[in-house]
Amino acid sequence: MKDFIKYVFATVTGIVVFSLIMGILFVISLVGLAASSASTVPVEKNSVFALMLSGQVDERAEEDIMRQLSGQISENLGLDDIISAIKKAKENEDIKGIYIETGLFAIDTPASAHAIREALLDFKKSGKWIVAYGDSYTQTAYYICSAADKIYLNPQGMVDWHGLAANPYFVKDLLAKFGVKYQLCKVGKYKSAPEMMTADQMSEPNREQVTAYMTGIWKVMLKDVADSRKISVDSLNAYADNFIALANQPDLVKMKLVDKLMYTDEVKGEIKKLLKIDADDDINQLSLSDMKNVKGKKEKGDKIAVYYAYGEIVDSETGSLADQEHNIVANTVCKDLEKLANDDDIKAVVLRVNSPGGSAYASEQIWHAVMNVKAKKPVVVSMGGYAASGGYYISCAANYIFSEPTTITGSIGIFGMFPDFSGLLTEKLGVKFDEVKTNKHAAFGTIARPFNEEELALLDQYIGRGYELFRKRVADGRKLSVDAVEEIAQGRVWLGNDALGIKLVDAIGSLDDAVKKAAQLAKMDEFKTESYPEPADWFTQIMDKTNSDSYLDEQMRANFGEFYEPFRYLKSINSQSAIQARLPFFITIR
Repeated sequence: MKDFIKYVFATVTGIVVFSLIMGILFVISLVGLAASSASTVPVEKNSVFALMLSGQVDERAEEDIMRQLSGQISENLGLDDIISAIKKAKENEDIKGIYIETGLFAIDTPASAHAIREALLDFKKSGKWIVAYGDSYTQTAYYICSAADKIYLNPQGMVDWHGLAANPYFVKDLLAKFGVKYQLCKVGKYKSAPEMMTADQMSEPNREQVTAYMTGIWKVMLKDVADSRKISVDSLNAYADNFIALANQPDLVKMKLVDKLMYTDEVKGEIKKLLKIDADDDINQLSLSDMKNVKGKKEKGDKIAVYYAYGEIVDSETGSLADQEHNIVANTVCKDLEKLANDDDIKAVVLRVNSPGGSAYASEQIWHAVMNVKAKKPVVVSMGGYAASGGYYISCAANYIFSEPTTITGSIGIFGMFPDFSGLLTEKLGVKFDEVKTNKHAAFGTIARPFNEEELALLDQYIGRGYELFRKRVADGRKLSVDAVEEIAQGRVWLGNDALGIKLVDAIGSLDDAVKKAAQLAKMDEFKTESYPEPADWFTQIMDKTNSDSYLDEQMRANFGEFYEPFRYLKSINSQSAIQARLPFFITIR
């Protein structure tokens, strides 16, 4: 018995000591992370900003403390961080150029790629150089890198230049195998989001609008690359038709798509020549992570708030397509905007919108919050990749709206999709239902049967009132008649360049242009910006229960690829708001 107690005591003591040691190491790690994130990175003379285009670019990259503590390096890049780093590199006299290296690279929207490219072109106005290198270039990566002074390619690499294609998903027949179908109420012949669940091919109005915005995006890409590389648009189209991804590498030089074929170590020699240093000298490099902690140009004056609203628009966090995804949560955003409205130190607000929409109810609540801000100070919208349907709803109240040329916007329309599981329950599973009710519509929405004609008529009226309200919000915000809005509504999706001509936006420009306009409207000669909402602190992240699921979600995204989004939607179908103001669920442009 003595030995047993002795061994048990030794085991318990070992566990306690181990826990204490791990706790101390955990605290040290936290302190180290906090210190590294707070420290300023010095810039040595004759430095280069090395921008690695590898991984996924989203509107903002959110710090994940759990991944950092576990030693995992996130491959998610923030568009805001990239643009800020390029701007700092332009302003810092010790940074002589930018070196871009591409890898497996994906970006959320064509508009985000355009924004990075425009920032690079602005950088070149400083007289500094940009050099790009890739073992291979994806089409989007090449589009961005075409702004460089020199483009180098590995002798065995490729340039994937093939044009644009969209492949919408249709799962109606898949659902039918399980006895599930959807009943639909919608306003707008172009409102194509429900087609995924209710059709087996694109409607003609949808094909018309997709063709229009795909062609518009491709025209912008062609013109931009043609201007930078001094290649005709006709030649670039011919290269795409010939699928030059499989072309002989020396031919890519003849086509002027790249300047030279060389290996990575040879590119270093070219960089050293530009820096005018010896071949055996080291290159002073600054990564994107370093640039986050490099001091930028000192701003002074009153404050302009830049509020980032990106992702699905949802009533609450549990209504999102996936708890791990970033969402525009109505009750949270409304509270944040109220604080900005009441903060006397903030003289104007720039609302950065990158959203395909979502809940119609949530969109109305955010519209109201924007109106409250506007009553006290100027509000300017900067549209990112998407500002469509609900994304446009929350934008239309602003004093002024900027979009990128390839922003997907408009889609003024509303729909409701209602799943009918009665076939699954009764035919597939053998469940039987009976009914007793006190009033005519007491069983409205029962899972025992689909909606009848009278119930669908009531839903149509409800959806119609929502559409009329959406249309009026746009008319009031854009100072148009309701009839004029109707001509460009009906759920029609517009590209930013086209939206300008029909007064859905006021100008084509960047987030920086929107900030300058906000300063002008607020009559500010000097100003400084501050980004909202602030990222969650490390303690909040550690205590967040959903954080533990993020790794699994990332693995699913990596393994499912382009099939991840449809799966994500089907997984969360029951938590979605029934009344939606949003784009087709998955626009995959490749």
